[in-house]
Amino acid sequence: MENKAVYDILIIGAGPIGLTCGIEAQKQGLSYLIIEKGCLVNSIYYYPVNMTFFSTADKIEIGNVPFIAHSDKPTRREALTYYQRVKYAHQLNVNLYEKVINAQKDDSFEIQTTKGKYYAKNLIVATGFYDTPNLMNIKGEDLPKVKHYFDEPHPYADQKVIVVGGGNSAVDVALETFRKGAEVTMVIREPELKEGIKYWVKPDIENRIEEGSIRAFFNAQLLEISEKDVVLQTPQGTQTLENDFVLAMTGYQPDYPLLRQLQIDIQDDIEQTPTYNPETHETNISGLFLAGVVCGGMRTNKWFIENSRDHAEKIIQQIQNCSY
Repeated sequence: MENKAVYDILIIGAGPIGLTCGIEAQKQGLSYLIIEKGCLVNSIYYYPVNMTFFSTADKIEIGNVPFIAHSDKPTRREALTYYQRVKYAHQLNVNLYEKVINAQKDDSFEIQTTKGKYYAKNLIVATGFYDTPNLMNIKGEDLPKVKHYFDEPHPYADQKVIVVGGGNSAVDVALETFRKGAEVTMVIREPELKEGIKYWVKPDIENRIEEGSIRAFFNAQLLEISEKDVVLQTPQGTQTLENDFVLAMTGYQPDYPLLRQLQIDIQDDIEQTPTYNPETHETNISGLFLAGVVCGGMRTNKWFIENSRDHAEKIIQQIQNCSY
């Protein structure tokens, strides 16, 4: 081994839960480093510009730093400012814009990044799921007009827009682009909108669909995308619609290549859940832990900031108990 310092804990991911793990490690006097491939709370940065959280501000507070928002539900902009304030308040040890390119375990964990190599006795993976979109795997999905991320509605004014999906993201995108003057058509695999649509949004989208100002095809899916149109499979048969943009709000998935590289067992079912002990969050690899949304595998709606803040405390307690 190279003559380099060995951290007690290395944390991959500087989202809210990764930061919480750093705060807990610091509180217990453990040496740690948080590595993030993008900016601080990178996933939140890539949320739509006008997004409002489902949770209230107090539910996504971390590190005993108060989150004061202008209304009951905080916005993306407020969250970015808040988590930056948390970082400064705790003087967290975070390396930004540094991607992990190789990770393995020998006597300790060896982490190779785009900027260096690090060693740690324990490793926490808190990478979330927002970096890898679920693809439709259809012809034309690689065209520039197809977007798996949505930032703001302005570019879609006066355009014919297909929104794929029936969850919160799809509903928000449909309403925002509609209000900017887009001709919006929703394509939804299920027979109805998904459960859990934000209560303050649900009547709005239902009314727009009922009045026909937003067109919706249920039990439908895209078959093909071309420069000028799309082909749908609907209960009434195949239809071709003129189209300028496809906004595929089909969801996202964890960084499975990293999990597999670390030799974490992954359940061979539709949810592809990584194996870990729910009491300690330790995986099948000794000293390797999962925290936050990544714990749910493809069930990306199972864990949120508000119900996974305690993961850090469980993990750090296990590390101290076992003295890895």
